[in-house]
Order: sequence, then structure tokens, then C-alpha cells
Amino acid sequence: MQASATGFAPATFSATALASGAPTFTRSVWVGGLSAPWDLAFAPDGAVLYTERSRGLSVRLPSGSTRLVFRPTDFVAQDQSGMLGVALDPEFASNRSIYVYMASNAGGATDNRIVRFVVSADYSSVSNRVDIVTGIRYSGGAHSGGRLRFGPDGWLYASTGDNRSGTVPQELAGLGGKVLRVTRDGQAAPGNNPPAGADARIFTLGHRNPQGLAFRPAGSATPGRPFLCEHGPGNNDEVTPLTAGGNGGWDPRPTGNPARCPDGSGNSYCGYNGSNMTDTARYPAALRPAWSTGGASFGMSGCGFVNGPAWRDWNGALAVALLSGRRLEILRLDSAGTGLAAGTTTTRILDTLNERLRHVETGPDGALWVLTDGKSGGDEIWRLVPN
Repeated sequence: MQASATGFAPATFSATALASGAPTFTRSVWVGGLSAPWDLAFAPDGAVLYTERSRGLSVRLPSGSTRLVFRPTDFVAQDQSGMLGVALDPEFASNRSIYVYMASNAGGATDNRIVRFVVSADYSSVSNRVDIVTGIRYSGGAHSGGRLRFGPDGWLYASTGDNRSGTVPQELAGLGGKVLRVTRDGQAAPGNNPPAGADARIFTLGHRNPQGLAFRPAGSATPGRPFLCEHGPGNNDEVTPLTAGGNGGWDPRPTGNPARCPDGSGNSYCGYNGSNMTDTARYPAALRPAWSTGGASFGMSGCGFVNGPAWRDWNGALAVALLSGRRLEILRLDSAGTGLAAGTTTTRILDTLNERLRHVETGPDGALWVLTDGKSGGDEIWRLVPN
């Protein structure tokens, strides 16, 4: 393919799996030569910030030039941890505050944490760093979750993982295997409704490795409701609408005497041994998924709502990035957001490219932005523009 202003020559795709209301779109490479890009954020001045798990936070300016913005000396990259989520303050235009979810060895023991800092007008320097949430379990970098998003309610949401530990998801004092909801200073947001005795910053608990977090757009029947996209064990991935104080029902502890996993093994972590992603036997009131892969895991990662009339039947649908599944899955949800819309099935796109996909979201330009993971020759960020 020949290089173009956006990176490479565009390719046009048609979504044939849907009816005549399905969109067609053109894919182009916005930037290439990356290493495990994980998240991105759009600044009001046209700059786009993006994280790479092992490199840090970078920016691409409207001029097309790129530069490294944030890679502090305490930054740690190992296994699935590193520089993961990024979010801009709702008042970024005036306060220039950026939030990242990163692994850090500051003070000795490594943990995952949420860090806030201020970036200069030209993105050449940072200042005023404050670590607003620390002590999110790290455990060798496994299952760290890591998505950061400001909700339409103004609070900061963060997804955290279970670190392949059987006890972590249901621990009331620990921050792993949770969705946190905090103020810009890292304090508990009002209305979290955690269980009695739990850390007040917990919005929901009982999660495995949630890497996607998206809010239903205005114009839907449930605008602003958070949806979690969660990488499950070998038998399931899930998309779940969240409610304050809810429990996702993930509990990978062995049970019985002697304690055993569902497959009969004696492991202390049953995260790969047939455990139910939503264990309604142990947690009858568990949050129910709106959609699940059922019977297999496809490495569910980031997700975002498709937004804009140019997307035709997909306007308002949820796009989900799959790693081992190597595609985007388009879900048209019912009005309540508790299942697929009547008479619809999911639609697979980009599957013919055979690339692991880390994240997807709608940008302010109306395009779907897609991040690859582990692409031969270097990872890329793509733009899918509806025709």
C-alpha cells in the first residue's frame, strides 16, 4: 500500500451481514510503528494523546508531529501492566489536567495507580503530578484492567483487574477486580453505594479483567449508563450494564473441603478452570450481562458506542474490540440496554484483516478509532470513516 497523509492508502469495507441499513466505511491508518497502543484521548485543540503499554503516553499534534509526553522514572511495564488508560479532565481546555492508569514502583513495592498531572500548552512538559489513587493491586502485572473514563456525571471511572488472585474480586477492602468511581482528587464519589464495610471508592465489584468502559450516548433510552466490557475465562466474555453497588458475580476462589475449582483442580485461582463469569448460584443478585460470548473467550478488550447518523443502523450500537477474536463485534442493544435489540444479531467487521484489536471508540470527528495489538511490523491506530 502507498503512504498517504493519514499513513497508508485507505480501503473501503461493506458490512454485508446486516440489512440494507448497514453502513459502509473506509479504513485508513492514522499512525503506525507503535508498540501495544492501549488507549487514546482527544484534546479540544485537535491533538490526540495515546498510550503504549511499554512506552508511556505520547501525543500527535494537528501538524502531524508526535512526541513523548509522560514516562516517569517510576513507570513499570510488565506482562499486561504499564501505561494503560488515559482520560482528559472535563475542563482540560482551561486546566490542562490529564489522568493515566499506570504501574509504578514509587516507594518500593509496585502497584497500579491513577496519576494526575498538568501538561504544557505545547505538550512538551508536565508538572503538578499527584497520584490520586494508589495501592491498586499489581501482582506481577497480570489482569490489571486499566480503562479510565470520565462519565457524563463528571466523576472518574476506572476498571481494575483480579491479578489472577482468587480472593481479590470479592475483597471489600481491596481495589482489584472492581470499577472505581472517584472525584478528580481520588476521593469516593457520592452515590457509589458499596457494600457495608467496603472501600467507599468502589462502584461495582466482582470483576475479572475489565478492559472496556463506555457510556451510552444521549438520545438512547438509558443515556449515560456505564457498560463494562470484560475479558473472561476460557468459557465467556461479557458486556454488562452497571449499577452502583452491583456485584459482577466473578469469584474464582475454590470451594468445598478440600477446596477445589469447578474442574476438580486444587488451584487457589480458578480463573481458567470452568468458573462461571457471572456466578448466580453464589450471587443471585449479580449484575446480568447484556451480551456474552458464551462457551468461549475471544479476548474482549476495549469498547465504545458508535455515535452519528452517518453510521445508519449502527448509530447507538456498541462496538467491542476482540484480541484473540481478531475483529470488532457490533452490538445493537435494546432500549433498556439489557440485551440485544429484538430481531438483531451481532455483526463482525474487520475479521478478514486477522489482527488483534485492543480498543475502539468514536472520535469527535465521527470516525471509529481502532487500536491494534501485536501487529507484525508495528502496531497501528486506524480510522473507520462512514461513507
